Amino acid sequence: MIQNPKRYTITAALPYTNGPIHIGHLAGVYVPADIYSRYLRLQGKDVAFICGSDEHGVAISMKAKKEGITPQEVIDKYDGIIRKSFADFGISFDNYSRTSAKIHHDTAQEFFRTLYDNGDFIEETTEQLYDAKADQFLADRFVVGTCPKCGNDGAYGDQCENCGSTLNATDLINPKSTITGETPILKETKHWFLPLDRYTDFLTEWILVGHKSDWKPNVYGQVKSWVDGGLEPRAVTRDLDWGIDVPVEGAEGKKLYVWFDAPIGYISSTKEWAAREGKDWEPYWKDQDTKLVHFIGKDNIVFHCIIFPAMLKAEGSYILPDNVPANEFLNLEGNKLSTSKNWAVWLHEYLEEFPEKQDVLRYALTSNAPETKDNDFTWKDFQARNNNELVAIFGNFINRVVVLTNKYYEGVIPTPNEFSEVDEQTLAELKAYPAVISSSVERYRFREALGELMNVARLGNKYLADEEPWKVMKDNPERVKTQMYVALQIAAALSVLAEPFLPFTSKKLSKILNLSDLKEHFEGFSKFLKEKNRDAKDIIIDKTLDWNDIAENSDLIPAGHKIGEAELLFAKIEDEEIQKQIDKLEATKTANLAESKQPEPQKDLIQFEDFAKMDIRVGTILEAEKMPKANKLLVLKVDTGIDVRTIVSGIAESFSPEEIIGKRVSVLANLAPRALRGVESQGMILMTTNAEGKLVFINPDADAPNGETVN
Repeated sequence: MIQNPKRYTITAALPYTNGPIHIGHLAGVYVPADIYSRYLRLQGKDVAFICGSDEHGVAISMKAKKEGITPQEVIDKYDGIIRKSFADFGISFDNYSRTSAKIHHDTAQEFFRTLYDNGDFIEETTEQLYDAKADQFLADRFVVGTCPKCGNDGAYGDQCENCGSTLNATDLINPKSTITGETPILKETKHWFLPLDRYTDFLTEWILVGHKSDWKPNVYGQVKSWVDGGLEPRAVTRDLDWGIDVPVEGAEGKKLYVWFDAPIGYISSTKEWAAREGKDWEPYWKDQDTKLVHFIGKDNIVFHCIIFPAMLKAEGSYILPDNVPANEFLNLEGNKLSTSKNWAVWLHEYLEEFPEKQDVLRYALTSNAPETKDNDFTWKDFQARNNNELVAIFGNFINRVVVLTNKYYEGVIPTPNEFSEVDEQTLAELKAYPAVISSSVERYRFREALGELMNVARLGNKYLADEEPWKVMKDNPERVKTQMYVALQIAAALSVLAEPFLPFTSKKLSKILNLSDLKEHFEGFSKFLKEKNRDAKDIIIDKTLDWNDIAENSDLIPAGHKIGEAELLFAKIEDEEIQKQIDKLEATKTANLAESKQPEPQKDLIQFEDFAKMDIRVGTILEAEKMPKANKLLVLKVDTGIDVRTIVSGIAESFSPEEIIGKRVSVLANLAPRALRGVESQGMILMTTNAEGKLVFINPDADAPNGETVN
């Protein structure tokens, strides 16, 4: 672990531009990365927070084929959606690039060429899956089959989403082409491989020994499993028509494999940022005093902890990541998030349906973050965290402080009198929180850090509840001045400490407290005069309160300063809003069931005479009652047109007796009678099931009278 780095390079996994961003992406990667970056900036650190759209590979080609458009149209569409979502949500990238950019193509090709010239690749002709009907090789997700490790029959050619195993397409059992549905054949093709086995000793020493104590157990364990299982050469090229050309002779029609190209996107995005800002990019990737941190999901651990480090080691001039704090997966309402099945909460839709509630989602995702195990997002939990925590704790404290300050002092912060023991203890406890929260953030325990932030708000609420200034005001108004001054210091501290986690709330609170008007006050902080040859005037323009000010200064917001009127930081979310989201997911589930429902195979052939033996009549249900001591059975009286008969039907779990009286039905009238629990059933009601598996009556048209036969 690097101590006191000069600068930080922070990367967030490049999102595929084959769809929008959903809450799983946010919880796993982008919210924790943004919290960490914002926190470091508040500490005055030199930070490059880097990301960009991943626009190559099979996923893009598949999306283009599915939508009947070009890959370029796909990446342009989703890059726009993703960029806007990130910006609207407050993800504070220093640069967000695209792997389709020329600077990236040049950087990736140069990187490949360096390794090629150094003899770091193995060139091999191997047999790969080939779709003869489509006349193309099947890379990665153009092939599905049965996973050899868990038996999942929907595994892709690069990964099984059921067990998380990384695969090669040729590993699949009973593979099928996703293009034509045909069974592929094996055909020879030439590719270049990175011999990962050569890096076993390096990876063992660097990670398994060097980072045993500071990397997350889930990351360390997965790396150890891969290394212990024996590393093998990994292809860095693919037979594709979309991607970055392989820059060597004899590689016509071949592209760089997306997982060779994509992580280099961090480097090219840094180059783009540095050129725009007039900086030198190399120290952010090649200086040993730089701390490199990769934020990813657990499905990318192998690429960021084994493959990319092996690439960097082979190139020779780059630093290695100091940490890769990968998160586990976030599920949605008990089911795995799925882009293809639309089982997701899409960020751009959330921002439309919950305007100005970015911080509510940031809070819910961080407080339930899948840091060490898979967690589940539910809309009821989202509502409870907003109403019971953000509104009732954080918002309640700020509202009481601001309302009372305006009520008692017309918004002007009072001059405190002598501090009581409780006052001093409260202010001392407040000063301790920056270090406590910092400790959690710097160990990538963002859920824990957020809990400590909320404890600051709880400190404020407890102080007000114990001191009761609204009661003390009657007999000792001088004491209330001190109480309100102390409470306002807590409010000011919250405006800073909340910024990494709740940036929109922090900004709103700073505005309520008019912190930007405290220029003269902050000019008195001597440390402002010492920063990087900048004078106080420059610094005041840049910021007001600093993270470390909270621990070092008791007078965060001074007496005589006028604050603004009260505004609600958070609004209660009603049941109707949550039910709308639950109904939306249920509609998706129904649509997925309908799409995936396979009709039963046709039964054996029969002759016309066999069908003619059945006497199917139009009838009407006249009476219905539950069969005693039988949960599934209803006893029906049915007018078949030729008689009124009793039919026992196993539909009680789907229908109540009341709702089916008067229902027109189709009846198999000449079915041999059968005694069920002592009641003779004289026929059968014809039913089917809908997409949700619920029973549905086979109804005749209304103008068909009872007794008409179905021919």
